[in-house]
Amino acid sequence: QLQLVGSGGGLVQPGGSLRLSCAASGDTLDSYAIGWFRERPGMERRGVSCISALADRTNYDDSVKGRFTVSRDNAKNMVYLQMNNLKPEDTAVYFCAGVIPRSADPSLCLMTLGPPPYDHWGQGMQVTVTS
Repeated sequence: QLQLVGSGGGLVQPGGSLRLSCAASGDTLDSYAIGWFRERPGMERRGVSCISALADRTNYDDSVKGRFTVSRDNAKNMVYLQMNNLKPEDTAVYFCAGVIPRSADPSLCLMTLGPPPYDHWGQGMQVTVTS
C-alpha cells in the first residue's frame, strides 16, 4: 500500500519558483503512475500534470505548460513538480496521487480522477502566489 508524503508548499511572489515533492513508501514507486492535482479557491480539484510509472510519458494542463515540470526518481522514491514563473492564479492546494495501471496502459498518465481512480493520495500542500 503506497503512502505519499508531500512537502514544498509555501508563499511566493509572482514570477517566483517552488518545487513540490512527494516521498513514497510502503510499496514500489515504479509500479505507480503519479498525478498532480490542485484545488483553486472555490473550484473543483483538477489535474495539473502526470507522469507514467517509468517516466516515458508526461502531460500538463494548458495553464501550466512551459512553466511546470514533472519528474520522478524511482530509485529515491521521490516525485517532483517544479513550478516556475508562478502566477497568482496558481494559488491552490496541491496534491500528489498514485495509481497502479494494472489492466490499463502501463504507460498510464492520467490527469483526471479516473477511471482508474487515483486511490493513493498525499496530503494537500498550500501554494500561495501574491505580491
